[in-house]
Amino acid sequence: MSNPITKNFVQENTILLNKYLKENLATDISNEQLRAAMQYSVLAGGKRLRPILLLAMVKTFGGPLNNDILRVAASLELLHTYSLIHDDLPAMDNDDLRRGMPTNHKKYGEALAILAGDGLLTLAFEWVATTGLDAAVTTRLTKSLAQAAGPSGMVAGQASDVLGENERLTFEQLKQLHRQKTGALITYTAQAANAIMNPSLENQQFLLQFAENFGLAFQIYDDLEDVLGSTQALGKAVHKDAGEHKNTYPGLRGTPQAILDLKQCVQACQQALVNLQKNRVSTELLQGFLTYFQVDEEEK
Repeated sequence: MSNPITKNFVQENTILLNKYLKENLATDISNEQLRAAMQYSVLAGGKRLRPILLLAMVKTFGGPLNNDILRVAASLELLHTYSLIHDDLPAMDNDDLRRGMPTNHKKYGEALAILAGDGLLTLAFEWVATTGLDAAVTTRLTKSLAQAAGPSGMVAGQASDVLGENERLTFEQLKQLHRQKTGALITYTAQAANAIMNPSLENQQFLLQFAENFGLAFQIYDDLEDVLGSTQALGKAVHKDAGEHKNTYPGLRGTPQAILDLKQCVQACQQALVNLQKNRVSTELLQGFLTYFQVDEEEK
């Protein structure tokens, strides 16, 4: 994050979020071994991109980042971490490394890893349901999160990914897969901010456009990193997707075109922010998140 406003915001709120996760996970899990497995993956680090982005959107519309908002953001990290634990399982992506550490099932065994994921998924909804926010806001948050995470969102995308192995998807099919698998939870950040802050309907739509394009950009960038990155830098195995015949943007479009696709998504994010600025919304904080998408084109 080269923008100092965004960089400082991310650093400060990552500390707050990690503190919240550490303190509250310790008290909300009764079984000691299950607690250890759940904490292992949640507290292993990571960018915390989704909850931090949610907080930044609330801040953009002038909201207070109080304990209730932090709980909503933290619940999203719980749900995201559950998805990573399950994605890493042998029946799914069969990964050995996550965030530079052994994956949950490598550390605790498959059975406890599955239960740790189950625990994080359900605890996420408990946290959403137990804030001090208005009941109507809580209902809206719960519904949006369930839709983003469930069989018309992330789970549907993961199913398409698994079933699409060894089949060559079209560009439109690949985009739809990732709108669900990766994009749905990122789009939820805007849905949550809209539910909490209730800006004008036009500004709600602009924020959704930003999030939707950010989510697609995030997946294209992740695919490019698998081709161009290193295990040491990313904290997980690289060059796996091609070997496992997965559908990726570089595989389908070629690396140079995938980089152009990424740039188009970022431009769409920027246009959404321009539209918000026209409505007198300060967008400098969100603009800084777009510096995440930097690709060394000399390596392509």
